[in-house]
Amino acid sequence: MPADESSAARGADRSRAGAAISRAFTPPLLAGPLPAGRAEPAGLVLRNRPATGARRPAAPRGGGGGRSTAPRPPRGAAVRRMYERARRAWDRPLTAYYLILGSSLLITVLGLVMVYSASMIKALELAKPGTYFFRKQFLAAVIGAGLMLLASRMPVKLNRALAYPLLTGTVFLMVLVQVPGIGMSVNGNQNWIYLGGPFQLQPSEFGKLALVLWGADLLARKQDKRLLTQWKHMLVPLVPVAFMLLGLIMLGGDMGTAIILTAILFGLLWLAGAPTRLFAGVLAFAGLIGFLLIKTSPNRMSRLGCIGASEPGPGDSCWQAVHGIYALASGGWFGSGLGASVEKWGQLPEPHTDFIFAITGEELGLAGTLSVLALFAALGYAGIRVAGRTEDPFVRYAAGGVTTWITAQAVINIGAVLGLLPIAGVPLPLFSYGGSALLPTMFAVGLMIAFAREDPAAKAALAMRRPGVRWKTMRRRVTKRPSGER
Repeated sequence: MPADESSAARGADRSRAGAAISRAFTPPLLAGPLPAGRAEPAGLVLRNRPATGARRPAAPRGGGGGRSTAPRPPRGAAVRRMYERARRAWDRPLTAYYLILGSSLLITVLGLVMVYSASMIKALELAKPGTYFFRKQFLAAVIGAGLMLLASRMPVKLNRALAYPLLTGTVFLMVLVQVPGIGMSVNGNQNWIYLGGPFQLQPSEFGKLALVLWGADLLARKQDKRLLTQWKHMLVPLVPVAFMLLGLIMLGGDMGTAIILTAILFGLLWLAGAPTRLFAGVLAFAGLIGFLLIKTSPNRMSRLGCIGASEPGPGDSCWQAVHGIYALASGGWFGSGLGASVEKWGQLPEPHTDFIFAITGEELGLAGTLSVLALFAALGYAGIRVAGRTEDPFVRYAAGGVTTWITAQAVINIGAVLGLLPIAGVPLPLFSYGGSALLPTMFAVGLMIAFAREDPAAKAALAMRRPGVRWKTMRRRVTKRPSGER
C-alpha cells in the first residue's frame, strides 16, 4: 500500500475514535431526562437544564459571607444536656461524702447564727449577757466538730467495739437521772443531770446513738450467722433493750425523745427485712402504748388538740403553736431580717430550742426555711445512698439508723412548728440550741462521713486526690534523661 494512503487511513481511524469518545462522555443537548439510576455528570448540569423552571434561592446577604447557617438544635436540647451533666455529677463516687459533710456543716453554722438571733431577748430576760446562749452553743459546736472529725477517722471495727460500752454507760446515766439529788427537772421532764455551773447533761440524747450502734452491731452479727430469717432472733434482744431505754425515758416524762427512739427501732427492723406481719405487730403494740400514755396525760391531750389551731384557745392552751404560725406568716418571702423578729420578744416560748424554725421563717422568710429543708433533704438522701450502696451489713444498719434518727426528728420538729403534728418537745437536729443534743448528733454525722469514705469507689477517688499519690504517678511517667553535667 502506498505511504500516503496508509497515513490517510490512520487519520480516519483517529477521527472515528475521537468521535466515539465524545459521544460517550458528552450527552446530547435537550435530550430529556436521564434514565433511572443514572446521575448527571458534574460540570454538565447547566448544559442539560431546561430554559425555564424554578431557580435556586439566592444566598442571604449579610455578615455570613455566603456560608449556609447550621441547623438549630431541637427544642429542649440544652435542658437535656444540663440534666445529663447533673445526673453524671450526682452519680460520682464522692457525691454522698460531700453532701453529708457540706449539708451538716451548713446546718450547724446557720443554726449558730439563728441561735444567737433568737436567744438574745431570752438571755436578757434571765439577766444574762445577750451572747450567753450563743457562747454555750458555740462551745458545744467546737467540741462536736472534734467528735465529728474523730468519728470520721475511726475504722468500722472500732465503731463496733464502742457499741456495748456506750450502751452500758448510757443506761447507767439514765438510771442516775431518776436518783433524787442527782437528776434534775427541766420544763417538767426529769431527764437531766447537773454537771456544775451552767452545764447540764441529758443522757437520753446519747441513748439514740447507743441504740443505733448497738442495734447495728447486733443485727450485723446475726446476719453473718444467717439468723435473721427467724423472727425470735430478729426481735430478741433488740426490742426488749429498746423498750428498756423507752421505759427509762418515759419515767422522766420525755415523750418526744421516746418517739425518736421508737422511729430508730422501726428503721432498724425495716432494714433487717422484718416481715410485714411482724413489723405491723410491733408498730401496733407501740401505737397502743403511745395512745395510753397520751390519753392518761392532760398535757399531752392538750398538745394533740392544738394541731391546726389558729387561735390560742381557752386558757391559752395553744399559745405556743399559734404564735409559731404567726411567726412563719409574718416572714413573707425573704423575712424581716436577722434580729428583727417580733415573736421572740416574749410572745413565742422556747424561740431558740423547739421553735427556732419559726424564728427562722420570720427573719429569713420562705427562702430561709426552704433552704433549711433542702439541706436536711440532701443529708437524708446521702444517708440513704450510703446505706444502699454498701456491702457491709453493719454500715448499712448504722447509716440507716442515723438517717432515720435525723430525718424523723427534723420532720417531727418542723411538723409541730407548722401545726401539722403535736408539739413533742424535740429540737431540730444540728440547728436548735442544746449541747446534749448537738454532741451525739455530730458524732453520728462523723460516722456517716466515715461510712461514705469506706465505699471502694470513693476510697479510690480520694486516693487519687492525695498529693503524694499524684507526685508518685508523675514521677513514674517522667523518664530521667542525662543532663551531661559531671
